[in-house]
Amino acid sequence: MTKQEPALELISAKDVEVRPVKWLWPFFIPKGKITLLQGDPGDGKSTFMLTVAAYMTRGDPLPYTDYEEPPEPVKVIYQSTEDDYDDTIIPRFLKAGGNLDNLGFINENTKHLTFEDPRLLQGIKESGAKLVVLDPLSSYFGDGNINASNEVRPKFNALIQTARETDCSIVIVNHLNKMAGISSKYRVPGSIDVVGAVRSILLLARDPEDEDKRYLALLKSNLAPEMGSYLLQLSDNGMDFIGMSEKKADELLRSLEFGSGPGRPDNRMQKAKDYIEELLADGSAMPAVDIEARLKDKGICRSTANCAKRELGIISVRMNGVWYWKLPQAE
Repeated sequence: MTKQEPALELISAKDVEVRPVKWLWPFFIPKGKITLLQGDPGDGKSTFMLTVAAYMTRGDPLPYTDYEEPPEPVKVIYQSTEDDYDDTIIPRFLKAGGNLDNLGFINENTKHLTFEDPRLLQGIKESGAKLVVLDPLSSYFGDGNINASNEVRPKFNALIQTARETDCSIVIVNHLNKMAGISSKYRVPGSIDVVGAVRSILLLARDPEDEDKRYLALLKSNLAPEMGSYLLQLSDNGMDFIGMSEKKADELLRSLEFGSGPGRPDNRMQKAKDYIEELLADGSAMPAVDIEARLKDKGICRSTANCAKRELGIISVRMNGVWYWKLPQAE
């Protein structure tokens, strides 16, 4: 029996409702899309993701992050073939303060999940999960050659459709390849189509000068503004967010390859705080976009500006559809 081809259906652009990108974690994990978390083995990618999951299951905002609306607790599905749930994943999740009522798993005892497995879509729909973690990529890619673009795209397309249909953020954990001295985008194992298929790639990198510190940077994003990195510290609670840095993914990887550490976060944070206080010194409110534009002109990225805003206790007020910043004493 010949398979019937679908009928042609043309869609006019004027009939499409334009909508903004929505974020589970601005500007790192977009809603309804695929994110890749990269890092070297042993650098704490699973610990980091369980820390993030703990925040989300509690409904707490991630540090140094501006949300359009206060976040609510979300359901998380966490799949791993490298760590056991009972002795590793759940204990780490609890240490990070996660809510067990909002964490679940899809049973893989009979058959391992893959990107194309219908159980993934079914599990998301039945649980109402808004975050799925697949750790690592090699275990969930399924049969096929990850170096062949004609095999990568169909598998990722199936996962993209699942994320889109459920508005669920799917994060895939993966190891960096061993190629040194090249752009960070080419440190993603497999076909370059892996990079093309995902909307956001995060890099978790060790600080060569401190075994307990990590940097989180955007290795690639089609949707977010350019930004620096977060500085994290390994702790009994998982990973603590302890500051910001202007270091980008390529710079962090170079420092690892050639042995010169990223060093301490530079003084741009203090520069940003001083300039924001100067702009708002008269007690009046100023549009946030204007402040960010002036800071950008001084070489200060948006993430550093937002971190400075939080440390100063700046108050955000929406007037006539525009967000304004003002100093707390101006209230």
